[in-house]
Amino acid sequence: MKARYIVWALMMPAILTVSAQETYENAKIVGEDLNGTARYVGMGGALDALGADLSTIGSNPAGIGLFRHSTASLSMGMVSQADAMDYSRGDKTHASFDQIGFVYSRPSGGDSYINLAFNYHKSRNFSYILSADDRLQNASQNKLTYEKLRNGLLYPISEDGTVDMDHWYASCNQLDDIYTRNLLNAAGDGSLYYYPASQYIFDRAHEGYVGEYDFNISGNIHDQVFLGLTVGLHDVHYKHYSDYTEKLESNPEGIDQLNVYDERRITGVGADVKLGVIVRPVQDSPFRIGLSVATPTMYDLTTRNYTEVSDGNYTVYNSERYDYEVYTPWKFGVSLGHTFGTTLALGASYEFADYAHVDQRYKTDDRDYYYYSYESSESDKEMNRHTKNTLKGVSTLKVGAELKPYPELAVRLGYNYVSPMYRSDGFKDGTLEADGSLFASATDYTNWKSTNRITCGLGYMLGKVNLDLTYQYSATDGEFSPFMNYVDNADTSENNVANAVNVSNKRHQLLFTIGYHF
Repeated sequence: MKARYIVWALMMPAILTVSAQETYENAKIVGEDLNGTARYVGMGGALDALGADLSTIGSNPAGIGLFRHSTASLSMGMVSQADAMDYSRGDKTHASFDQIGFVYSRPSGGDSYINLAFNYHKSRNFSYILSADDRLQNASQNKLTYEKLRNGLLYPISEDGTVDMDHWYASCNQLDDIYTRNLLNAAGDGSLYYYPASQYIFDRAHEGYVGEYDFNISGNIHDQVFLGLTVGLHDVHYKHYSDYTEKLESNPEGIDQLNVYDERRITGVGADVKLGVIVRPVQDSPFRIGLSVATPTMYDLTTRNYTEVSDGNYTVYNSERYDYEVYTPWKFGVSLGHTFGTTLALGASYEFADYAHVDQRYKTDDRDYYYYSYESSESDKEMNRHTKNTLKGVSTLKVGAELKPYPELAVRLGYNYVSPMYRSDGFKDGTLEADGSLFASATDYTNWKSTNRITCGLGYMLGKVNLDLTYQYSATDGEFSPFMNYVDNADTSENNVANAVNVSNKRHQLLFTIGYHF
C-alpha cells in the first residue's frame, strides 16, 4: 500500500434526518423470553389450554376465564449468565422483578363467570455479555469503509477522484463517516487507503428489559367454552455498551491499534391486542383445546448512540438521536391440555410468528387540508427487503406437566424448543440505501440458532397462600461476525473477510412467586 497520512480531528455530531432502525437491532426488541409466574415457567409455559394462571393473559387470554376465585401474585428472582466472560461494563448475575398481577372473578349466573385481570411481566430481559475474538488477515473494520468508499457507496466521487463529503448516501453509517473524515484520508488525489488488522477483540454488555402491561376481560359459557380479550402495553428499555479493538499490522504511522467504543439506548412504547378461546369438546371430559392470536405489536421507539474511535492518542466521536417505528408480525397459537383428577395436569402449546415480516418504519410529518400537522409513518422498503432475507418464521413448542402427590404440594417440569429467527446466511448489510443503515454505529452481528429451555419447580399451598419456586435453564448458540464480508472476484487483494466465531448464551434463572386467593 502507499504511504498514508492521518488527519485525526474532533468531528462534531452531524445533524441527520429521522428514519427507521436496522434489522439486527430491531430483532433484539421483538423476541420474547419465557417468563411470568413460577408455576407458568415451571411448566414451560404450556398452560395456554389449561389456563387458571395469570401469565396466560399474554399467551392465551381465555386462560384467565378458568379462574373461579379472585387471586393476586408477585414474582421475582435471580438471573445469571453461565458462560459470560468478565467485562467491567456488565454483570453476570442480577436480581429481577418479573411479575405482578391480579384477577377479579365474579359469577355471572349458574356455572358461568366474568373475570377482569391485570398483569405485568418482564417479557424480555436483555441482560447479556457477549465476548468474541479472532485473527484477521488483510481485513479490518476500516477496510470495509474503504471498500464502500472505493465503490462509491458513501459519498459522491467525481471522475478526478474528489470525494464530496458534504453529501452522503444512506449507506454511509456513523462509523463510515468517522473513518473517512479522520483515517482514510480521501484527499482528492484519487488515492484511498485502509489499515489492515491482525486480530480483533470484542466485548459488549446488554442490559434493560421490555415490560408488558396486560389488561384482560374473559369468562366462560357453562364451563364449556372460555373466551378472553387482552390489550397489552409494552415499555422498552434497552442499552448496550461495547468495546471493539483491532490490533493493526505494521504501518508507517506506527499505530498499534484502533479502539471503537459504542453506546446505544433504545426506549419507547408499544401496543397490541390478543384474543383467545379454550373449548372442552366433550362435556364430561377435562380435555381442552386452545386457540390464540396476537396482533402485531406497534412500537414507537427512540434510539440514541454515542460512538468513539481512538488510536490511543486522539479520539473522534459521533452521536445521534432519532425516532422510528417497528411493527412485529402476527402471532398464532394452538394448545392442548388435560387433567387427571386433581393429581396430574399435562399441557402442550405451539406458537408461530413470521419475523421475516417485521415492518421497520420511518416517521413522516404530514399536513391535512387545513394544514394541521400530524405524525404518520411509512415502511422502510429497502430495510424490510433485507429483513426478509435475514429473518424467518419462528416456531415455539412448549410442553409441561404438574404432579400433585399431595393436595398441597405440586412438582412441575417443562421444556421449550424455539426455532432460529435468523437465517444462517444472513448478515448486516452495510451497503443498503436505507435509513436504517445511515444511523448504524456498529458493524457486528450475530446469527443466533435455536433455543432450548428446561424448567422444573415446586409449589406449596398454605391455606389461601401459594408459594412457588422454579428453576429455568436456557441455551442458545450463535455465530458472531465483526463486520460483513466483502469479496472482489476481480482482485482478491481487495477482499475483506472475517470468519464467523461461535458464541453462546447460557442462562440460569431462579424465580419465586407468592400468591393469595380470596
